[in-house]
Amino acid sequence: MASEYTMMDPICLVENQKNQLVVNPKALEILDKISQPVVVVAITGLYRTGKSYLMNRLAGQKHGFPLGSMVRSETKGIWMWCVPHPSEPNHTLVLLDTEGLGDVEKGDPKNDSWIFALAVLLSSVFVYNSMGTINQQALEQLHYVTELTKLIRTKSSPSSDEEDDSAEFVSFFPDFVWAVRDFMLKLELDGRIITEDEYLEKALKLTPGEDPQIQKSNVPREYIRKFFPRRKCFVFDQPTNDKRLLLQMQEASENQLEGNFQEQSKNFCQYIFTHASTKNLREKIVTGSRLGTLAKAYVDAINKGAIPCLENAVTTLAQLENSAALQKAADHYSEQMAQRVSFPTDSLQELLDLHAACEREAIAIFMQNSFKDDKRVFQKKLKETIEMKKEDFLLQNEEASGKYCQAQLEQLSEPLMDNISRGTFSVPGGYNLYLEAMDKFERSYNLVPRKGVKANEVLQTFLQSQAATKESILQADKALSAEEKALAAECAKNQEAEKELELLRRKQKEEQEKLEAQDKSLQENLVQLQEKIRRESETRLREQERMLEHKQKIQEELLIEGFEKESEKMGKEIDQLKEEIEETENIWPSMFTELFYMAANLILEQSLVQ
Repeated sequence: MASEYTMMDPICLVENQKNQLVVNPKALEILDKISQPVVVVAITGLYRTGKSYLMNRLAGQKHGFPLGSMVRSETKGIWMWCVPHPSEPNHTLVLLDTEGLGDVEKGDPKNDSWIFALAVLLSSVFVYNSMGTINQQALEQLHYVTELTKLIRTKSSPSSDEEDDSAEFVSFFPDFVWAVRDFMLKLELDGRIITEDEYLEKALKLTPGEDPQIQKSNVPREYIRKFFPRRKCFVFDQPTNDKRLLLQMQEASENQLEGNFQEQSKNFCQYIFTHASTKNLREKIVTGSRLGTLAKAYVDAINKGAIPCLENAVTTLAQLENSAALQKAADHYSEQMAQRVSFPTDSLQELLDLHAACEREAIAIFMQNSFKDDKRVFQKKLKETIEMKKEDFLLQNEEASGKYCQAQLEQLSEPLMDNISRGTFSVPGGYNLYLEAMDKFERSYNLVPRKGVKANEVLQTFLQSQAATKESILQADKALSAEEKALAAECAKNQEAEKELELLRRKQKEEQEKLEAQDKSLQENLVQLQEKIRRESETRLREQERMLEHKQKIQEELLIEGFEKESEKMGKEIDQLKEEIEETENIWPSMFTELFYMAANLILEQSLVQ
């Protein structure tokens, strides 16, 4: 089971020290211990608007994230609290509380933009917290969303013919939740009751007009609709009319809070617990350790003066994940081979079959844990690593077989050697006695079970060592004529040649079995790679289709609202996405070409080695 980590108190994840963002190593250590998938909820908004209080409620605690009762902002940087997910088993809920936007004490307002961008990049649900109503002022205060196209990149090198690559933001941006605090209006429109979500969508409708100020005010509306695939709104009444209690909200009991606020808070938390999705990154589920890797990659990019880039972060994560996947797969192969094999194996094929089964499992483990190994670098390393480990097991098997056969041979040949030493065969007719004794020895040796791959070679070496003794006994046998001795010598020579030939045939058979095992290994790699690519392309296709549906909906809304230029612009994005979908659907021909070249390269490498 994947490990979880429960924190008693929040810890700073990204420190904001003298306008320099720094990832806290202690926070990374905590995240590294969390191998469970994470649901990441980040909250941003103007300072002193009650963000931390909402996050504490999500954690099920009164105390945790500090609540400021003064004008000064309490939270600096991004603070993190990891708790067990209340409704999703084997998941960790990661709460990110950000420092208040627009704090007058800050020296560089640029950090507000970076904090906002990091909250978007790290979360699976992004909560924007504001006071009063969603009006023009509230939207102007959300100008940070208009800066995202300058602060986030999807690809490391966007094509030169476009200003940015924000068209793909919708594929990895989190869900957007607008929490409106101290809401005093009635949710009515044209005399009918409307939902909170309808209230938000009405506020996000573009305002017609060519006036530059109007067009400027439309930008945050357009970007929120365009970038965030799912949007939700919650309005909250004032928690209490008691001003003194408002200043000490962490001490307030439930029965001291207004009933509407209690219900609204409950609905907000329940929505997050049931609808907030697991953090994903390019079809890869994000765990705590992966979240830490992403946070460090993004902050490092900012500190280097670069723009946080999804593709670069994925590459960094893929390098770490694929290295770990390779090690995990290789270790599994070694452990399983060591557990299952009993040296010496009865035959080479028995060991090769064990190898094939363990390699199949190892490849499956690698495929399950690796991602974005587009050039198959790590898969190739795994194949090479397993091949080296297999050769080591083959060598161990040969050594074990050789030792075992030698021990058995020495034991079984002891009576024979004693008879030779005592001169038992140095009598007339001794040569035939010697042949009978040798035949008996060979039959006894052949009856020994599980001698392994060196059985014939060890026997043949022994027989060759006895050739001079055999010849001596033959020549000393006075019961045989010269002609009979010559015939016997010729017969012995033929038998030795036949045994040499048989030994050669066995070695050739074993070499053929090794070649067939390599071919099976290659086929297994290709089959599992094909299946992985198929699954990844299906996942990618579903993601692209969701993007297409989202963009078509926006285009339709823009047409209805009378914004033809914006609708045409969205139409170009839709056409581009349709081309990408067609490429994904037609991935199989290119995939088979890739697999063919991969197989050809591996076969060529094997032939060069041989």
